[in-house]
Amino acid sequence: MATAVETLGKLERRITISFPLTDVRTEVEKRLKVQARTAKAPGFRPGKVPLKMVAAQYGYQIETEVLNDKVGRAFNDAANENNLRVAGYPKIEPKEAAAEGVLAFDATFEVYPEVVIGDLGGVAIETVKAEVSDAEIDKTIDILRKQRVHFHVKGEAGEHGDGGKDLSAQNGDKVTVDFVGSIDGVEFPGGKADGYAFVLGEGRMLPEFEAATVGLKVGEAKTFPLAFPEDYHGKDVAGKTASFTITLVKLEWAHLPEVDAEFAKSLGVADGDLAKMREDIKVNLEREVAGRVKARNKESVMDALVKVAELDVPKSLIAQDSERLAQMTRQDMAQRGMNIKDVPFPPELFAEKAERRVRLGLILSQLVGDNKLQATAEQVKAQVEDFAQSYEDPREVLKYYYSDRQRLGEVEALVLEENVVNYVLGLSKVTSKAVAFDELMGSNAQA
Repeated sequence: MATAVETLGKLERRITISFPLTDVRTEVEKRLKVQARTAKAPGFRPGKVPLKMVAAQYGYQIETEVLNDKVGRAFNDAANENNLRVAGYPKIEPKEAAAEGVLAFDATFEVYPEVVIGDLGGVAIETVKAEVSDAEIDKTIDILRKQRVHFHVKGEAGEHGDGGKDLSAQNGDKVTVDFVGSIDGVEFPGGKADGYAFVLGEGRMLPEFEAATVGLKVGEAKTFPLAFPEDYHGKDVAGKTASFTITLVKLEWAHLPEVDAEFAKSLGVADGDLAKMREDIKVNLEREVAGRVKARNKESVMDALVKVAELDVPKSLIAQDSERLAQMTRQDMAQRGMNIKDVPFPPELFAEKAERRVRLGLILSQLVGDNKLQATAEQVKAQVEDFAQSYEDPREVLKYYYSDRQRLGEVEALVLEENVVNYVLGLSKVTSKAVAFDELMGSNAQA
């Protein structure tokens, strides 16, 4: 039996559930007898253990199961009878002031809110667009060349030349140095190394260190002061000024591969056709640009929906999603090989992000239900096929998704979001802004 629903707040409700104690005892005895059929104990054959011994061993566990089953069933029945959409899980607490021979529990819970979405026709949304030009293709080719760089000793003739007449260290050169540093005349841990190699201009070393290295020739040395930043990772030297002496022991110049047929073949173009190589690069860049544009525009739509929709967000759902985000973060860090054994992951750190995720989930659910924006089987298939285009064997990608309902569900969620985005953009006041390729590629929009 359940009492009438009490309203405790905007979303919080309470129901008192009660049932006779005899019902619990009857069910416990019934389950104990079933347990006794297979119970084992020293000195007794299986199924011949006295019921009192079975009750002593399994009674508490069975009683707990019976109570959980009865309370859960009674709560679900009460929620259905009152047409309640329960958000999260109820908090069940024993009710002390119960009648004799009756067990009573208070079930406190939240319900899903009413979601009121404002006039989408009056919403202004700015979308972005970007194009892939020859300049972006050239820049990508330069990056690919640098990824395949080879270093050769300066001044030594080889199949690629000798690196020029200037035998001093310059930006782009790979230098190998011996160095020793001291503070107030005393060497410090980590301040000395022999045969240390780095490429000038990549920023691996502090600016003063690189500046002192530029211009040196093999065998030359230089002493210079170096001020460590206040936030330097080495706490013992952070904020202090050291005296360093460096000696250049090896100097190599960078040889970038020529953009020729062999270079094209190294990128997977079997016949070495440079025009085909550029076209492949363009297709890949356009696919990446399309993904970034879609993400940026989706974010703009989601921001607009958050502003135009009115609803109260259930705290229980925020708490659940905060826990989920904390667990996901822990798993991700562990997979990256980070030692997180003693690292705390308080869910409160994720509450703001969780609140937005839950809020958007409720808004999207309302829009989808009201406007029939569910993902169709054809849309899901098209999305999976689009994913498959960038892989060597598209059939394996199709099999990967369609063999796992959870994976397919993730694709359905993406399609559903895209349906919502297109629906909102179709109603709102949209302006489009062209963004530079570099700006777009430097962004990481996420809804």
